[in-house]
This record gives sequence, C-alpha cells and structure tokens, in this order.
Amino acid sequence: MKANEVSRLTGLPISTLRFYERKQLIPEQFISRDENNYRVYDEGVVTYLKDVRMLLTLGLTIQDLVVLINESSYTKKEALVRVKIKEIQEIEAKLNASQKFLSDVLEGRAQFQTDCKSHS
Repeated sequence: MKANEVSRLTGLPISTLRFYERKQLIPEQFISRDENNYRVYDEGVVTYLKDVRMLLTLGLTIQDLVVLINESSYTKKEALVRVKIKEIQEIEAKLNASQKFLSDVLEGRAQFQTDCKSHS
C-alpha cells in the first residue's frame, strides 16, 4: 500500500511517516520499493504504527522508541519498559488517591468541608 493509504488508515500525516523512516522507527520489513522506486508498505505497518502511537501516548519519547526498535540489548529495552510501567503505576496511585479524596469531600468525610449534597 502507498503512503497515502497508510496515512489514511493510521491518521498519521505522510510527513510523520517520512520522519519515522528517517529515525528508523519503521523497520525495513514493512517497507519495500516498487518498479518506479515508490515506497510500498506492508499491511502490517498499520498495526505497528498504531502501537507506536500508543507508546508515544504513554509518554515514551522518539529516542525511547529508537532504543526499543533498534537496540540489540534486551536488558536496555526491558529497563526502559519497566521504568515506564513504574511511572504509570505511580500516576495510577495518585489518581486513585484523588478519587478517594473527592468521594470523601462528597460524603463530608474530608477536612475540606463543603455542602455537595442536595437537601430535597
């Protein structure tokens, strides 16, 4: 499939596809050339690029992705992913504590007192 089809299916601009190629974020297995030397992408690139977008959404940087894709050391890759998992767990704990606090505010159990219940 051509770049415009990949762009349409992934929501990524063609310029982003080219950027990812320059940064070697799209493995060669997903890109070939046709008889006119145009890029032809394997269908598997769509799922792969959706995973890349998810990793970026999770806070990994382009450089982190370069490491995950191109680094030969499993230890470095594992360490990077474990750090991100720990960060997410810390965020999750903060969100849970925030939710509990707000529930306590609603129920009048918090030091911060406000009338959040209707008195009908």
